[in-house]
Amino acid sequence: MKLKRRFLWTLLLALPVAISISGCKKFLDRKPLQSTLDDLNQGALEGQIFAIYNILRTTSGFSELVWLDFHSIRDDDAQKGSDANDGKEIVTEFETFQYAKDDWAPNTYWNDHYSMINAANNALHTADSLKVNDPASLRNVGEALFFRAYAYFELVKTYGEVPLINYKIVNPSDGIRAKSSVATLYAFIDSNLTAAVALLPLRSEEYGNGFDGRVTRGSANTLWAQSYLFRGDWGRVSGLCKEIIASNVYTLSPNFEDIWKDGVNGVGKNGPESIFETQANVGQNGQSNSKVDNGNQWGTCQQVRRNGAPVEWNLGWGWNTPTDNLESAWDNADPRKRKTILYSGQSDGGPAQGGYGATLPAYTNPDGAGGLAQKYWNKKVYSDPSMRSFTGMINNNGAARWINHRIFRYADVILMLAEAANEMNDGPTAEANLELIRNRASGNLGATRTVVPKILFTTKEAMRTAIKAERRFEFAMEGYRFYDLVRWGDAQSVLGGLGYTSRCRYYPIPQKAIDLSGGVLKQNPEW
Repeated sequence: MKLKRRFLWTLLLALPVAISISGCKKFLDRKPLQSTLDDLNQGALEGQIFAIYNILRTTSGFSELVWLDFHSIRDDDAQKGSDANDGKEIVTEFETFQYAKDDWAPNTYWNDHYSMINAANNALHTADSLKVNDPASLRNVGEALFFRAYAYFELVKTYGEVPLINYKIVNPSDGIRAKSSVATLYAFIDSNLTAAVALLPLRSEEYGNGFDGRVTRGSANTLWAQSYLFRGDWGRVSGLCKEIIASNVYTLSPNFEDIWKDGVNGVGKNGPESIFETQANVGQNGQSNSKVDNGNQWGTCQQVRRNGAPVEWNLGWGWNTPTDNLESAWDNADPRKRKTILYSGQSDGGPAQGGYGATLPAYTNPDGAGGLAQKYWNKKVYSDPSMRSFTGMINNNGAARWINHRIFRYADVILMLAEAANEMNDGPTAEANLELIRNRASGNLGATRTVVPKILFTTKEAMRTAIKAERRFEFAMEGYRFYDLVRWGDAQSVLGGLGYTSRCRYYPIPQKAIDLSGGVLKQNPEW
């Protein structure tokens, strides 16, 4: 099992928010302790910012197993996968909601998010100390603010109250701080994104050639809209989504299956629907083909896993696989089903269904002896054989290292607007935006179709039910479902049979973090 059992504990730190970031001139008062950073004489903070992107791309809390544990495996659509003996503790902790206060996955998740926050704080500290005001440096400041807000949004969803970091740590004692309230954390997220939106470019092309995937104004506004969605602030959700749409930067990909294509000539990476995604690039024979990014394990950790021959199906670690619940709940007439679920023992459906004309080995048993250990696999990360050949990466140590993690895509903006409009009693807007997603799902057959038919607004309650179902199937296996169920108040009714109770909406804070704080950091009260 490819586990990053790292316990490099980032110091827990945080002053309660005492200032609101309203611009980019003043973030901190302390001066740098050293002047040997590579980027100090370049008029920008590129080196420090690239380090933050690298955290996003390579650390498990953002890019592989641990992210999947928290975001996907806790819902009713996904399960741990792999084989029965690989990471069996994850089944207990995340599938049956017997959360652990001290284990590799929850420890790593906490640690990695504070690592990102610490890196963002360091970059902002440098920017303030240098009094930067050139456009490139200010854009870097916007990137750091975005990542700090992103990490905090993930933490507040996961834990509720956490320590808030808004400064560079100089002495270890600086990191010993109590938790801040959820309201304070959201106010901090808002202040960061207010400044980030003013500094970030509208399009990633403005960074120059070779820098696909860097954050933009649309990235920040999408994150901001998501944060208001969790607060039920429908007016602000609607306003931000309309701003993103009016920018004319993004469109829905005409074909759902194209979103996930990562072949040599794939159209999915950074496609028309992409708002923000990690960049994972591997060149011919395994060489990097990017100035900024290399491959990562996002795709590898979810590929079809076979124990033993034939080696051509031993593609990865096999985590994050669809459940029987998802498969049975999904109408077979919805084309997205066969473009999301890859079936053991069956054809992959060829190009029309996001496949390549191959037939998978059969499912045998949970150990995978003689075949495959899972009935279904996540087709949204199904690796292209042409890329396996091109890169020379064909086994579970490297296959699919080139697959990007689609973090924000335009379909979410459309469905957030539909949900917000419905909650504000604007039925026509809700209906129109839901229809955009359903028509694309049908293959763009139009309003009179019978496949994924148009849903007319009748009542607010009926439209709410339809939007919930649409989010489930549109984003299946992408990590939205658990947090959607929690914010809707549906987690108990949907997941209660698996062991979920209301206290499971928040994960316990790792015991190691509490111990390192000398008890200043307190455990979540329900844990």
